[in-house]
Amino acid sequence: MKSTTGPAAYEAWYHAPRGQWIAEREFTLLKSLLRPEAGASLLDVGCGTGYFSRRLSRPGLSVTGIDPDPEALEFAGMQGEAVHYLQGSALELPFPDNAFDYTTAVTSLCFVDDPIAALQEMWRVTRRACVLGLLNRHSLLYRRKKGQGSYSGARWDTPGEVLKTWVPVLAPTPGEIILRSAVFLPQGSLIARWCEQLTPNTLLLGGFLAVGLRK
Repeated sequence: MKSTTGPAAYEAWYHAPRGQWIAEREFTLLKSLLRPEAGASLLDVGCGTGYFSRRLSRPGLSVTGIDPDPEALEFAGMQGEAVHYLQGSALELPFPDNAFDYTTAVTSLCFVDDPIAALQEMWRVTRRACVLGLLNRHSLLYRRKKGQGSYSGARWDTPGEVLKTWVPVLAPTPGEIILRSAVFLPQGSLIARWCEQLTPNTLLLGGFLAVGLRK
């Protein structure tokens, strides 16, 4: 998440040097867990300005983005990518069961009051795999940014909570569960980037916690 004042400022963060580096780390990790096949369909829940929706469409996926914020969706629709956007809630997705091959939620469930219910909805409309990007309470980012700026009001989750509380309610039970993390030193300095290359993403201490669930 970023300290912003509106959709344009939010999007601009991704194109600044630090934001670009963080977004690339997050996207690379998400894609490695998603393992998407060209021509498949994907729903991006809480898509905001559509940054990740657009990036996910470029491997040849048919992407739909859903978000409750009409201002963010208007901005997203002006970016010129082949993504379908609509307004709606993560807690009540307006799609039938198994409507999409993949679903994603990138730091959006952190602001949903009932993330488990939202995940159940995502799982309901998923045929193949669901990938979440969460804010990790076991991280340096949490120590530095909790309650500040756009992190105000955000929920910070832990790998243990996801495994013990979130995943067991899903039906059918996921056939594969993978947890990884990235962005260990969030300041994005040269030293931070060097350390990031040397730190395995199996170490679940990065600020960005990725959860991959496959049916």
